[in-house]
Amino acid sequence: MPWMLFLLSAVVIVVAGTKLSQYGDRIAEHTGLGGLWIGVVLMAGATSLPEVFTTVSAALLNAPDLAVGDLLGAGLSNMLTLGVIDLLHRQKRVWQQAAFEQTLIAALAVALTGLAALFILLRSSIALWGVGIDTFLIAVVYVLGMRVVYRHEDVRRREKERERVVEAEEAGQRARASAVLLRRASIGFAAASLAILLAAPLLASSAKQIAEDTGISTTFIGTSLVAITTSLPELVTSLAAVRLGAFDLAVGNLFGSNAFNMGALVFADLAYGPGTLLSAVSPVHTVTALWAILLMNVGLMGIIYRAEKRFMLIEPDSALMIVGYGLGMWLLFRVGG
Repeated sequence: MPWMLFLLSAVVIVVAGTKLSQYGDRIAEHTGLGGLWIGVVLMAGATSLPEVFTTVSAALLNAPDLAVGDLLGAGLSNMLTLGVIDLLHRQKRVWQQAAFEQTLIAALAVALTGLAALFILLRSSIALWGVGIDTFLIAVVYVLGMRVVYRHEDVRRREKERERVVEAEEAGQRARASAVLLRRASIGFAAASLAILLAAPLLASSAKQIAEDTGISTTFIGTSLVAITTSLPELVTSLAAVRLGAFDLAVGNLFGSNAFNMGALVFADLAYGPGTLLSAVSPVHTVTALWAILLMNVGLMGIIYRAEKRFMLIEPDSALMIVGYGLGMWLLFRVGG
């Protein structure tokens, strides 16, 4: 029964999460936001809602390891997705087609994950306004980091607007049509969010029951099974973006999701009643966090690495990231499974 409930809720989350990302893309298109900003904020936030709702549901069920494991495990799953889309799209290297500015959000994701690992080890019980001081600080760093990304993207957007000359009548017609499409996309976005909101508690409760029935720790279940399931919208969205040649959208979505998920720890902390969230979880989560940092650094080097001549085995590569994910799962199971 728990497995059937898990699979059913997983299907709902994947379908709704995919629709969520599609509507999010349309909202971004009709609001005129920049490409980098679309990927790292709107699309990342949209495709991360399954993780956030599931994590909050797990926290409400007093399953802190399942909650934190989902968010940190999603970081690993997203890097696996980055490796897969790069491996499948061999005509052009996905990482190297992304704008160099993607290093901003990648570095932010690495820093936030590192902070999460540090605070898990410190096990602080200090609370501030109902949440741990640790998750509050991570959220503040996320907001400040995204402000830097926004300011950078806003400068680029203004430069493009200066170069664009549009007749007032045509602009008015497009604006009216865009308003109608924006309204429809917003309604669809809200409906998909509601579906995820209803399915997330079922996914969390069934995952907790599976962990109890099988004897496998909630840490490993959250990091592997739940994280992969809730990360499927990122996979679907990134594959679609790569097919369209929107490499910035694909890469920004994945790194942006990793950063967003760390900022979302504060919501899980709010939902967790017994105390501060990160002080209640297993230290094994630091293995997940540090391994995610290693894989994100491979992706970061892949964005920076622009050499024409390529050398096998001594450069950032998608195969290395995929093998690294498998090794990380094996290590996590050995340490805390």
